[in-house]
Amino acid sequence: MVTKINVTNPITNLQNTGKVSASKRVTSFSDEIEVSAQAKEAAEAYYLETVAKETPDVRADLVEQIKLKIQDPDYLNADRIAATADQILSAYGLA
Repeated sequence: MVTKINVTNPITNLQNTGKVSASKRVTSFSDEIEVSAQAKEAAEAYYLETVAKETPDVRADLVEQIKLKIQDPDYLNADRIAATADQILSAYGLA
């Protein structure tokens, strides 16, 4: 006859388990962070850079308006060309 080694009785194992102590009080903590001024500036710079990349360099609507005006033969005359030349020279401080 074969005898069992390390015999365990499942019922005995259940009876020997200890009771669970009263539930422990759970306290909740709230996490807080502080964002430095340097981090805020970096975030704003990143945002502005993103907006600048998404904004077209040329305003197509204005370009189209100017193209239409230039095609009109009455638009370009000596007075308008002189006024434009004066504005360019003023912009560079030459007038």
